[in-house]
Amino acid sequence: MNLWPEISLVLVAYLVGSIPFGYILTKKFTGKSILGLGSGNIGSTNVGRIAGKKIAALTQLLDMLKGFLPVALVYLLQVMNIFHFEEIYIYIVAFATILGHDFSVFLNFRGGKGVNTTLGASLLLTPFSVFISVFFYFVVKWKYKTVSLGSIVLSIVLPVSDLLVNKITFQFYYLLACAVLIVILHIPNIKRLLNGNENRVQ
Repeated sequence: MNLWPEISLVLVAYLVGSIPFGYILTKKFTGKSILGLGSGNIGSTNVGRIAGKKIAALTQLLDMLKGFLPVALVYLLQVMNIFHFEEIYIYIVAFATILGHDFSVFLNFRGGKGVNTTLGASLLLTPFSVFISVFFYFVVKWKYKTVSLGSIVLSIVLPVSDLLVNKITFQFYYLLACAVLIVILHIPNIKRLLNGNENRVQ
């Protein structure tokens, strides 16, 4: 059995996810390395602190897009009957893209916390869960003025909403893995939330 097409697509997905747009854009527009500033995170929240809201918005869009494109490619290859993949494969590709963002090979396996890339990678797979989780994110962010708390709630709503609608499927396990990864990467934020000294939205 020739598995090279499947393996190659997973590697491509990881490499696309690894493109550190937050690092690249901050370096281009400020001349600074974001890895040593703020939280040291390459995500849009930290980019906003260092490079401003416009660059943060562009980073957010690109981080979502790099999650979206590998999944869209798998869909396209199947629709065009170029390849036939097992049901679980598209979730592997999506998760590989997220791992690339969180642990970028271009930044010595440093990266972001994966929220935007997770949303982009999941949009075609489960638009309902994506939109409902984003809704909860904005409600929590508005009420508590805390991005990290909103992101944690978003990550939990993703698999829970899918479970309520679709029961237990490969998709649920994929979203659960995404949620666990996001929560783990937010452990420093959780500690600050518990201590009452987490950064608040200005």
